[in-house]
Amino acid sequence: MARTPKSKTTTVKDATLNLIRGFGITKVFGNPGSTELPFLSDWPDDIDYVLGLQEASVIGMADGYAQATRNASFVNLHSAAGVGHALGNIYTAHRNQTPMVITAGQQARSILPLQAFLYAERASEFPRPYVKYSVEPARAEDVPAAIARAYYVAMQPPCGPTFVSVPIDDWAHPAQLIDARNVSRAIGPEPEAMQQLVAALSTSKHPALIVGPGIDRAGCVDEMVAVAEKIKAAVWVSPFSARCSFPERHPQFHGFLHASPAQLSDALKEYDLVVVIGAPVFTFHVEGHAAIFDGGATIFQITDDADSAAVAPIGTSIIATMKPALTMLRELLPDTQRNIAKGRVLPPAPAAADPIPIDYLLHTLSQAMPPDAMLVEEAPSHRPAIHKYLPMRGANSFYTMSSGGLGWSLPASVGIALAHPGRRTVCLIGDGSAMYSIQALWTAAQRKLPITIVVINNSGYGAMRSFSQVMQVRNVPGLDLPGLDFVKIAEGLGAHATRVSTSSELEKAFRHSLQHAGVSLVEVVVDSAVPVLYGQKH
Repeated sequence: MARTPKSKTTTVKDATLNLIRGFGITKVFGNPGSTELPFLSDWPDDIDYVLGLQEASVIGMADGYAQATRNASFVNLHSAAGVGHALGNIYTAHRNQTPMVITAGQQARSILPLQAFLYAERASEFPRPYVKYSVEPARAEDVPAAIARAYYVAMQPPCGPTFVSVPIDDWAHPAQLIDARNVSRAIGPEPEAMQQLVAALSTSKHPALIVGPGIDRAGCVDEMVAVAEKIKAAVWVSPFSARCSFPERHPQFHGFLHASPAQLSDALKEYDLVVVIGAPVFTFHVEGHAAIFDGGATIFQITDDADSAAVAPIGTSIIATMKPALTMLRELLPDTQRNIAKGRVLPPAPAAADPIPIDYLLHTLSQAMPPDAMLVEEAPSHRPAIHKYLPMRGANSFYTMSSGGLGWSLPASVGIALAHPGRRTVCLIGDGSAMYSIQALWTAAQRKLPITIVVINNSGYGAMRSFSQVMQVRNVPGLDLPGLDFVKIAEGLGAHATRVSTSSELEKAFRHSLQHAGVSLVEVVVDSAVPVLYGQKH
């Protein structure tokens, strides 16, 4: 009599992979260590394992990918050492409100009391407060449920990273399969509050709309444009907005608000009503008197972030996700006889010169980029010039980091290119910023991703040079970066690279790089003059 073969026991690993598939996740980002090997053994063909060479790069890649796909990314890190390397970009993911499930290996439960090598003490506390949910499950069989909860929490607005620590011996433990569930994520606005906003807009003589990254994150740029056109209001961008939530060539587009309280207040002083949508009220970077809060203008805010609503110092906050809020607002708004607010006038094309001026570099890049290119930026010292000479088209066109921490944009461009391999991703980055996560070039080169990386080489930390003048401090060490050769670095990591030092070479170098079949780096040596931030005088 033939024996019936025993069915395979479902393990924690099986249940986790089943959940990943159910959530529509097709890639896992990681940098493996010994405590992750049981999870990675006999890896399935239908889930792409994306290797990064350092954990901060891994998180940056997963962040860019999640933002581009609007689904949580899945990351697998090493225990305390790996999570420690990643913490800077975990903080950035938190500030970016990026949905992400992070798992980290832990030593075997039986030897944890002995403070084993490569263990994590109080693992769930390590990434707090920059994750929305953090746990090391009490039992191995609880791991799949913890990962499921981590996904649902990560995807709830405001989105953000979550964390699950998994001991090495848990993956082979028996577990029950858990099916992925549908969990609603839309939050409708309170009708009475929306009626108050509509009444204020109806009586306002000079309204302004302040658009923030929450609009593009929610995929609602078209809805935002329709609302702005119906209101006929001036449209400004919130300070440090990490996405493009309104087309920057639109006739109602007025420009970018400073992170200086005085300059922001001065820009908004002519408006009697200010409506902030998808952003805080307001993000500042320097001290000063914010006259905008003195009561001269009525302020409303629409946000999906209850914390952002709670910290607003003045005005009425409406908590809702963007799509239902903007849809209701458009439906409730009456037609207006208000004249359309005339937007900003773009500056004339800058002249070529040597050394290469930053405005000429940016204008040349703007002219060379394909219409559907996606720009990922980490050149904070040049952001005012970027705003002038590199106008973005709107939805899904621009990404940067909300945290101010460097080392995000280069790996994020890899994640964005993985999500959209049929479009060109352009990473515009400073020489100092590039060195934080330069190893991400290797992943891009191995996968032949369509990325152009423009390194602005001014031989130093330009933003810090500028802030030393803002703060009137002298003789600050550590601001100069001589001797960096990005062509050699890029070639050593498998990427195509070229250096440009004169304006006459620039257009050709950009054209060749943008047409290159894989990743291509262009190092541009620019004028090292200190950039102007917040209107300081030199």
